[in-house]
Amino acid sequence: MRRSHLLATAAGLALACAPLAAHAQFAPAGSGGPPSATIPGPGNADEPKENTPPNSSYFAGPSPYAPQAPGVNAANLPDIESIDASQVPAMAPQQSANPSREDWPAYGRDDKATRYSPLTELNPETVKRLEPAFVYHTGSYPRPGQTNKWAAETTPIKVGDGLYMCSAQNDIMKLDPATGKEIWRRNLGVKYESIPYTAACKGVTYFTSSVVPEGEPCHNRILEGTLDMRLVAVDAATGAFCPAFGHNGQVNLMQGLGESVPGFVAMTAPPPVVNGVVVVNHEVLDGQRRWAPSGVVRGYDAESGKFVWAWDVGNPDDHNQPTGNRHYSRGTPNSWATMTGDNEQGLVYVPTGNSAGDYFSGLRSPAENAVSTSVVALDVKTGSPRWVYQTTRKDVWDYDMGSQVTMMDMPGSDGTPTPALIVPTKRGQTFVLDRQTGKPILPVEERPAPAGNVPGDSRAPTQPWSVGMPALRMPELKEKDMWGMSPIDQLYCRIKFRSAHYDGEFTAPSLDKPWIMYPGNNGGSDWGSMSYDPNTGILVANWNASPMYAQLITRKKADALGLMPIDDPNYKPGAGAAEGNGPMEGTPYAIAIAPFWDPVTKMLCHRPPYGMITAIDMKHGQKVLWQHPLGTARANGPWGLPTGLSWEIGTPNNGGSVVTAGGLIFIAAATDNLIRAIDEHTGKVVWSAVLPGGGQANPMTYEANGHQYVAIMAGGHHFMMTPITDQLVVYALPDAIKH
Repeated sequence: MRRSHLLATAAGLALACAPLAAHAQFAPAGSGGPPSATIPGPGNADEPKENTPPNSSYFAGPSPYAPQAPGVNAANLPDIESIDASQVPAMAPQQSANPSREDWPAYGRDDKATRYSPLTELNPETVKRLEPAFVYHTGSYPRPGQTNKWAAETTPIKVGDGLYMCSAQNDIMKLDPATGKEIWRRNLGVKYESIPYTAACKGVTYFTSSVVPEGEPCHNRILEGTLDMRLVAVDAATGAFCPAFGHNGQVNLMQGLGESVPGFVAMTAPPPVVNGVVVVNHEVLDGQRRWAPSGVVRGYDAESGKFVWAWDVGNPDDHNQPTGNRHYSRGTPNSWATMTGDNEQGLVYVPTGNSAGDYFSGLRSPAENAVSTSVVALDVKTGSPRWVYQTTRKDVWDYDMGSQVTMMDMPGSDGTPTPALIVPTKRGQTFVLDRQTGKPILPVEERPAPAGNVPGDSRAPTQPWSVGMPALRMPELKEKDMWGMSPIDQLYCRIKFRSAHYDGEFTAPSLDKPWIMYPGNNGGSDWGSMSYDPNTGILVANWNASPMYAQLITRKKADALGLMPIDDPNYKPGAGAAEGNGPMEGTPYAIAIAPFWDPVTKMLCHRPPYGMITAIDMKHGQKVLWQHPLGTARANGPWGLPTGLSWEIGTPNNGGSVVTAGGLIFIAAATDNLIRAIDEHTGKVVWSAVLPGGGQANPMTYEANGHQYVAIMAGGHHFMMTPITDQLVVYALPDAIKH
């Protein structure tokens, strides 16, 4: 075949693939793109491989007992008092327990996190007439001189006469749900310096007090966790701070965390309230140092803001706040995903990540290894785990749990329902657990996993595979899957494939040469999670297949690359950041990581699709109803150039879906900047619209004045290289729109 013919043939299929680079896991914080440093090749053998970290030539790191740097306690808040769990008032009935059909009162709409709406005005026929009803500008976007770190990821909630949302920098707003008119705004003053690798606020929490009488200020309140680590409560009617909560409406979440700097830890997910306890987690910037700030999970009284308990992996029997110069144990697994509360069981389901130092597990304690990359069911009266289910053992692939879990009733063989939990993973394995015990309801089998050869870091001999659910993953990579825009590109990718270790999904990290991670740390299901229709039993999942090319490197090579942790005085954004190359100070090695791609064309080295959407029938044997690529080539192409092609090739995607009683699935997520309505039963796209920016957020739907609306935050995503805006776009039928 002539090269010109090959290029023309490839254009239809290949052009859409460049934005792989664009996924959140591909780029270092602050760079707006993938790491520029190439993966170091062989040559490590002449350098020491000792099992204890050498002294860094850059920065030894402050004592963890050192006072926190200025700006870490953003509002200079006093410490918060503690109360016993027995003093937490009984919780009033909450809007999210049994939502009004017209409302969307929680991040996942209801306490079960189904992302299902009973609204029916929009269906496969009427949705074709959907058009923009209004656009609301949050005002949060990069200013001149600021590195683009924006990825709003916001899903509004709707209760009664209010549409409540947060900006990417945590300002809270109440809008008129029919017109988008701003009713009030609470500016929280989160500074640019407090942004970790993403300026994101996924949502806010609506809470009804059992202590403050109805009609009084703060009977209904909005709770939010912030990027600069505050827990905030404001009156839902006016936006005024709730004076009886914390210190005039605010609690300092840096209390007890010890040494840190702005941007090292942040809260991006809406906190659930379970039996009167508001549970907070937080992300810890990846790849910085082994003894990073703690990943502790804490419970506070939703009425007063007072501390109730802590789950500290390093001190599992001590549920109190640290005093004096003590702090929560450092380097423990953190939880950054949205948690799910179960008031009936008295549990909160916590998706966990890795211990600090993601790609080296040799220094982790048995307690850390037991709970990393797991779902942990914490008792909200004590903060103690009632059960733990681990989805990856001794995780060194960054398969941290990013998805909110969903509750459902699983029919048993005798027709008796079992309270179940749907657990999506980045591996594309979906586990279905008994939420009372944490034991699998559907079959899981143990399969052998490859052994590693990194000194002092042995791998787990087996890993769990959920054989009772369809796998949301592509077949393992083969050399014949390598391809490119020309024979030269394909040859380059084949050589790159042969030059790396690859033994399947659990290929062990290596020092002598790179290894391939596939499905990768943006594989399977991420923070968009899944949606579930309890009437039809259809589970909807969008997912990724995005390989990464990684290598452990010595301290000497890390110093040469300028890798240093965020708390190093010499730290520069883009050198040793959250995703991509990282210093992993305090371990023997650093990490170099990039997409498995051609760095010239910026196209992945394996053939597409890279993003899919799947519908699974959970009532009749967990069968796939339909599955197809998600995302067109219209805004994607080699060298980052858009092709304008409408072919559904399957692009990377971030953000989830909504399913409705009208038989529709609404989803954006893909890098083609489209929002779609898909027929739930057939998988056919029945409507789409171009967004002003990337739709990397979960949509939602609600009713106002008798009409159904669909809202999506089109804020874009810096890691996915989609256009950044501050626009919430809301759609409705023409009859509903007030011109």
